[in-house]
Amino acid sequence: MARPSKPLLSRDRIVTAALALVDTEGLAALSTRRLAAELGVSGPSLYNHFATKEAILDAVADTVIDQVDLSMFRDGADWRQALLDWGRSYRAALTEHPNIVPFLATGPGLRPAGLRMADAVFGGMVDAGWPPAQATRIGALMRYFVTGSALGSFAGGFVGDADAYDPADYPHLGQAHLLAGHRERVDEGAFETGLQALLDGLALQYPDGSAGAGKPAADSTGRLPGEG
Repeated sequence: MARPSKPLLSRDRIVTAALALVDTEGLAALSTRRLAAELGVSGPSLYNHFATKEAILDAVADTVIDQVDLSMFRDGADWRQALLDWGRSYRAALTEHPNIVPFLATGPGLRPAGLRMADAVFGGMVDAGWPPAQATRIGALMRYFVTGSALGSFAGGFVGDADAYDPADYPHLGQAHLLAGHRERVDEGAFETGLQALLDGLALQYPDGSAGAGKPAADSTGRLPGEG
């Protein structure tokens, strides 16, 4: 039997093509018609694998999150080191695919890799002694921080024209036109500074090094006393 002239359509092939399209042209470029054209198939054939465009986006987003290392939570690392290593891996995955970040920022939904990540972080924090309610907040805080850092470049937001920053109007921005040329250094440095400050702030809540020490116990719902 002769081989088909084109690779058979599959979920993996659709997701790979969709991610490549989002990476190169952005979320707005992704449509079932455009994706079908990229794959050399008819539009309706995509629906044999995905019911909707949203389902394709969910799979694309989950593919990106599946790249995030979660081994530090399984290995029982110190909670601070675990958050540090996870935060760096999380950001690396997002900065590799920045155009999908706005979609990812909405939360894990029912995406398996996203839920595995949420489960690993929450479990790691609770195992380290954090009350469940606080462990939930830490996971949320880290997601806000990491996705926010990947949404855009601070340094890249400045133009390279020195004349754009008149010292009469902006007396402290005399070197701002140089920032875009050091985009990676500035943005990565800002992320590391913020991550360390975030972890320092959490550690101050437990100066004796025990995450659960000295804090009121949560009830079975994960609420702290006084929380509604």
